[in-house]
Amino acid sequence: MATVYKTLTSKDQVATRTLLHEAIPMTGSIVSGTYSDNNVKNYAHGMFQSVYDYPYLSSSANHIFDVTVGYSATSALSSSTNTQNSKKINIYNQMAQILMGYDHTGSIQRFDEDGDLLSGGTKLDECVFISFSRLLVKDEIKKGTFSMELGMHTHQYPMHAKRCLVHDVSASNDFRVNSPAGEYGVLLMNNSLGSKMSTQDQKVGLIFYQAGIVVLSGSAFRSGYGGGVLANSLTNNVIMSDDGPSTRDFLHMMTGSAISASANDLRRRIWNVQFNNTTELNSTIYFCRVNHSDYNYSANPTYLTGSQIRVKNTRSDSPVSYITTVGLYSADNELLAVAKLSEPLKKDPTTELTLRVRLDY
Repeated sequence: MATVYKTLTSKDQVATRTLLHEAIPMTGSIVSGTYSDNNVKNYAHGMFQSVYDYPYLSSSANHIFDVTVGYSATSALSSSTNTQNSKKINIYNQMAQILMGYDHTGSIQRFDEDGDLLSGGTKLDECVFISFSRLLVKDEIKKGTFSMELGMHTHQYPMHAKRCLVHDVSASNDFRVNSPAGEYGVLLMNNSLGSKMSTQDQKVGLIFYQAGIVVLSGSAFRSGYGGGVLANSLTNNVIMSDDGPSTRDFLHMMTGSAISASANDLRRRIWNVQFNNTTELNSTIYFCRVNHSDYNYSANPTYLTGSQIRVKNTRSDSPVSYITTVGLYSADNELLAVAKLSEPLKKDPTTELTLRVRLDY
C-alpha cells in the first residue's frame, strides 16, 4: 500500500482513440457449397437463415451471417396469396424500424435508394437483408471496403453468365448519418466483371456500418435494370430468367417461395464477400512524472537491514530506490489500477523520470 501520493492534473493525462482493422474474406465455396449446406441452419419459424463457416453442429463452427428477404406492405408484390406474405412484410418493417426509424407522423420510414429520406426519392420496397455476425464486424465495417460479387445473367445476353460487383466505393467520404442505427452508405453495382454488360454503377442498396447489415434492393436482379437475374455462381448455368410471369426470376421467387428458399437462391450465387472490420480502442494515457526529489526511498521493509539502508555503504552515499510498479488511485486513495514495469528502474536524486501509463477500455 502506498504511503506517498502524487496528484495527477489534467495536464498529466490525455485521451486517445485507435482504430484497428482486420480483413474479412468469405469465399463463395464456404457460403454456398463446401459443406453441402450442413453449415446452413434453417429455423422452425422460417424467418431467416443462418450461415456458419463449418457445419453448424460442430463445436468449431462460427456464425458468420444471417440472410432473409422482405417487402413493404406498399410493394406491388405484396399479396395475401404470397408464400409467407405476412412474415415478409413483418421482416421488412422490423428492419426498416431498426435501421431507418420513424417519420414525423409516427410511421415506419421505408428504405430509400440514396438515403435522402426527405426528398421523396426512389424507395427500396423489395429487399434482401444480410446481417453479418458481430464476431466478424466487431465495432463496425470500415467504410469503403465492402464488396460482394454475385453471379448474374441478362436476358439480352443469355450465354454470358458473369459476375457483378456490389460495393460501397467512395463511402469513406460519402456516407449518411440520419439513421438510428448509426452511419450508412449507398451500395453500387458495377457490371465490369462481365462481358457485354454495362459498366455504369447503379444504386442497388444500403450498408449500415455499425449494425453490420447489408440491404440489397430487388431491383438489382432485374435484367432491364442493368444487373440481371441471378445465375449459378459455381457452374455459370442460367437458372432464372424474366421472360414472363410463369418463370422464376428474383421478384417472382420472393412471392412464390419460402424465405429459406429465397435465401438459398441468393446464397448460392455469391462468389465472394470481403470487407475490413474495425475495432475501436479508447485509451487514457497518464504521464506519471517523478521529480529528482521524489521516491528516492522505499517503504518496503526489506529496504532496511539493522536500521541501515541496504543500498548505502557510507553516510555520504545518495539514497537509491528501484521503481517496479505504478499504482493509479482514486481521490480517496483507493487503488484502481496497477501497471508493472518490464524491469526495475533505478531512481536517485540525480535523475528524473516520466512513466507513461496507458489504460485501454
